[in-house]
Amino acid sequence: MLLTCFLFLVSAGAIYFACEYFVNGVEWFGRKLNLGATTTGTVLAAFGTALPESAVTFVAVIFGKTPEARDIGVGAALGGPLVLATIAYSVVGFALYAGRKRLNRADSRVRVDNRRLARDQSWFLGIFVVKIGLGLVAFAWKPWLGVLFLLAYAFYVWREMRDDTSAPEDEELEPLIFRRNDPNPAMRWVALQTGLALVVIAVASRTFVWQLEALGHFFQLSPHIVALVLSPVATELPETVNALIWVRQGKERLALANISGAMMIQATIPSSLALFATPWLFDTPLVVAGAITGLAVVALWAMFRRGSVEARWLMPIGALYGVFAVFVGWYFGSR
Repeated sequence: MLLTCFLFLVSAGAIYFACEYFVNGVEWFGRKLNLGATTTGTVLAAFGTALPESAVTFVAVIFGKTPEARDIGVGAALGGPLVLATIAYSVVGFALYAGRKRLNRADSRVRVDNRRLARDQSWFLGIFVVKIGLGLVAFAWKPWLGVLFLLAYAFYVWREMRDDTSAPEDEELEPLIFRRNDPNPAMRWVALQTGLALVVIAVASRTFVWQLEALGHFFQLSPHIVALVLSPVATELPETVNALIWVRQGKERLALANISGAMMIQATIPSSLALFATPWLFDTPLVVAGAITGLAVVALWAMFRRGSVEARWLMPIGALYGVFAVFVGWYFGSR
């Protein structure tokens, strides 16, 4: 038990420090590719940090030998977007509101392209509704629809790459950590720092999840509670930490772009993998997870569509994840 607690804390610390290197490296990567802040967050950072979660789904649905093992992948495909739409946005709200004086802000207004974020939320919601609908019906050619989710993500990336209204120089860029005294580090140093940080994040994230599962077993928590409530929080920790670091630096545009891009990945790539390899049929907790995610996204869409969002408005949305956790505890506790 002591070893589990030690590894739990060490892996959490490793994720945070590796994310410091990753966000710094990926910003330089975007600058080298002449990408704006929004595309850097939605495509580069989101794809990098979403790889570990997608790998979990891939291993579960492709190599799982039992229906229960493959169900873990289906749960991950639903749990990821729920965490990002609730906890991650709430963390951004709390961090920005608490740090407004340190950032010399007169208010806690979120400085982002509200129109674009509202559009991203509506785009995600459309895909997510189809994703949930497919989980409620059964038909023979359902697996082929997984291709449509991959095409949807490819179209999203294409749209982001060609429609970034933020210029590369819009965000102040700190020196590359690996080359602090070099005002223009070579691409190989940028790639090395970003790649190593990503490897550490992936390994530390898996270690963190394993220790969380061990703690759940030690405290005799239901495996369903661990799989549906705790594990998704752990697997989405890199995105949440990235957002926290960027908000601390006053770069909430990058933070929210990272979350938005990660949500789109979670809505498409893991879902397509699960559609290929499982019946993709939802039980009650998964339906509730989908409904709460949809409610959170609608709330976010309404906020950003107004054109101005205060950080404190984002804080309560994290409570929706608490509602889901209470429901899961009640559902499996009463059976």
